[in-house]
Amino acid sequence: MIQDITSENKVPRVAVIGGGVAGATAAVHLGELGVEVFLLERGAGLVNGPPICHLHAGGNLYREISESQCLQLLRQSIETVRLYPHTLNKRPTIIATPFDDPQEPGSLLPRLELVKQTYQQLVDEDSANQVLGDPGIYYRLYSREALEKLKDAVQPEVPESVDDWVIPFARHADLERLKFPVIVVQEYGWSVFRLAATAALTLSRLPRCHLLTQSTLVDSVFQDNRWQLRYLDSNGQLSDLEVDYMINACGYETGKIDDLTNHRCERMVEFKAAYVTRWRHSDDIWPEVIFHGQRGTPQGMAQLTPYADGVFQLHGMTTEITLFDGGLVRTKSDSSQPRLPAELQAKLDDGWEEQAIQVRTERAIAHVGQFIPDYCDAEVFGKPLFGAQQIPGHDATLRAADVSFSRHHYARMEIVKGSSALEAARKIVARWQLGDETDIDKGSIEQQHPVCTSLQAGEVEQFAIELAGSRNYPAGLAKIVGR
Repeated sequence: MIQDITSENKVPRVAVIGGGVAGATAAVHLGELGVEVFLLERGAGLVNGPPICHLHAGGNLYREISESQCLQLLRQSIETVRLYPHTLNKRPTIIATPFDDPQEPGSLLPRLELVKQTYQQLVDEDSANQVLGDPGIYYRLYSREALEKLKDAVQPEVPESVDDWVIPFARHADLERLKFPVIVVQEYGWSVFRLAATAALTLSRLPRCHLLTQSTLVDSVFQDNRWQLRYLDSNGQLSDLEVDYMINACGYETGKIDDLTNHRCERMVEFKAAYVTRWRHSDDIWPEVIFHGQRGTPQGMAQLTPYADGVFQLHGMTTEITLFDGGLVRTKSDSSQPRLPAELQAKLDDGWEEQAIQVRTERAIAHVGQFIPDYCDAEVFGKPLFGAQQIPGHDATLRAADVSFSRHHYARMEIVKGSSALEAARKIVARWQLGDETDIDKGSIEQQHPVCTSLQAGEVEQFAIELAGSRNYPAGLAKIVGR
């Protein structure tokens, strides 16, 4: 039941500005509750922002963040998987520490044990939370000797055991360059295209959800306890919209809406890119592989993320690959919107020049190739996955964040990782009392979202493949992989 918020017993009307993972998830959640939602997205489709490749369940890829953030990301990721069950690529992640890294692999073990115990507790509380595999084998350690034994093993057509997944790494990685043990953790992949497909299919089936693509908010006035909005629609015409609440879900451009609505807030924005490659000389079914390193140095983390059809997404956390000189910017006194350097803003507005794609992707291949020498045979396979992410406040290491509220029925979804979006949406519902879900733990996620969770894997995958093609990315990025 929807709570009446006016004397005329009208259903609440909410405008969500921005159709990235935050805005799309807010629209899905509110729409499932029966709220009247108007989702304004400037682009032609949903969830088309910074590169997404995994959940970050437990924060295992970030050695610098606090344990509390790790546990928050774990819980949020589990909830997100339950909401979007067909978006996962279920394969483990290998975390390796090179000899030239100042930290030791063992320094991660206390955190991993804490995450494992917390995951077990969540599963004990609700068996539906077991979405990241068996908590009992949440992580496993491999010595040099154990990996050497796997070098000559034959990987089965469908990997099942942890050993099965580790075989390609044991065969191709340069073990001489690594410290031991190597850690294998149940950190799963996340498909940005299947996420976009799930959100779009769900919204199309919710009668009170109105998806307004190619629509840009140009003016807003809060008057008589309601928002009077004006936007430029897909036909280039000015249209008016009156709503009770506004959610700013504009990602890295959140500050622009803050300025437009006179809701000052400080934040950072960071531009990042991941690179799409194809490795035709490997028939193995790979896990994800992380080689830890000091962020922003030439020895920054190297990341190999596998997809279907021999397609791999690469990160290299150096300013020559994934990070960019001047790519982390902060708000200034005259605006809530941090300003990126002109050359990075041009990439967001107009795309990449072919030479820049070639150069940076080749650097990414070489960065991974220093640890997996055979990967130097990989080739550039299209444009990067790129975008900018917001980081609220002043801490550049913040990874677990969700929502902030201001006056005039105004909220900002300030997520850094996509798995935080559902919690942000639930907090909005509770704060504004938009339904009978004032207790955000009331009812299971599946009960709250019957439309979204009833989608079939096949229809999600097919739509995702179509989306990838329409955005000029290979279909392999959208296909289901893993066990």
